[in-house]
Amino acid sequence: MSNEAGASEARAQAQGAVEVLIGPAGWSYEDWKGVVYPSTPPRGFSQLAYIANYFDTVEINTTFYRPPASRMARDWVRKVAHNPRFQFAAKLWQGFTHEGTGLGSQEEKLFKEGIEPLISSGKLGALLLQFPWRFKNEPASREWLTRLLDAFLEYPLVVEFRHSSWLRPETLRFLRERNVGFANIDQPVIGRSIPPTAEVTAEVAYIRFHGRNYEDWFREDAGRDARYNYLYSEEELDEWVDRVRDVERKARKVFLIYNNHYGGKAVVNALQMKAKLTGSPVSVPDPLLEAFPSLRPYASPTENRQTELPL
Repeated sequence: MSNEAGASEARAQAQGAVEVLIGPAGWSYEDWKGVVYPSTPPRGFSQLAYIANYFDTVEINTTFYRPPASRMARDWVRKVAHNPRFQFAAKLWQGFTHEGTGLGSQEEKLFKEGIEPLISSGKLGALLLQFPWRFKNEPASREWLTRLLDAFLEYPLVVEFRHSSWLRPETLRFLRERNVGFANIDQPVIGRSIPPTAEVTAEVAYIRFHGRNYEDWFREDAGRDARYNYLYSEEELDEWVDRVRDVERKARKVFLIYNNHYGGKAVVNALQMKAKLTGSPVSVPDPLLEAFPSLRPYASPTENRQTELPL
């Protein structure tokens, strides 16, 4: 064990119990209707409130596509109030991470104003800077990364790289010095894609599961749904249990986010991992149990499961 890794583990142990927050990436998917959500939801049904019955986190996708309105963020906070453990992970707007623009602009101001309700309520657990595969470890990229981290230094930051050129000791050291988390990812390992890791560079640790759809991952005409259409097997989930335990020993808070969302598969795998890590049955939505009978060994008895449809 390196001196840096040993120091991280010692700090985590001194801080006591580690929070492990498991949940899906996003919650608003048409293909979840009748699989995750009821086929005919009652009037005023809230998908987010429903998800907060079963998980302690969710990754917000909306903030990636546009700076959010503060009223929307306040509504998110209100809808998860029944789960006091719940914390959001939010994705930084793509203009910053994918287009290399936006700093010092109206968009930066709007983004910060938009997520302020998450900060003031104590519900923002992580802000994810997700970079594309084409963002490689080059001088211009390193300069832009530094500028972004400086611009958002007041938030609990996590960085996701997808190109293996970033998986170097100097990158991890740079992130540790700034208390910025390194997003460990499970993705199809093709060419110079980053393989599975268990790195911890900050108090907040992060693991994202994208699925292993090798056929569609880099296919140019593959849509979002096709790319993330993947269900992890028991054996593939078990591969991660020891890695998660390793991460737990070095962090104060650990996010496990499942992005293999198509057809509710992210919810299936997130519930399975939750049961594996806790060693206890978990509450499973009734529609999901019908769609995926393989969840039955993980499900708590019917009388103990969450069956309410929160408004």
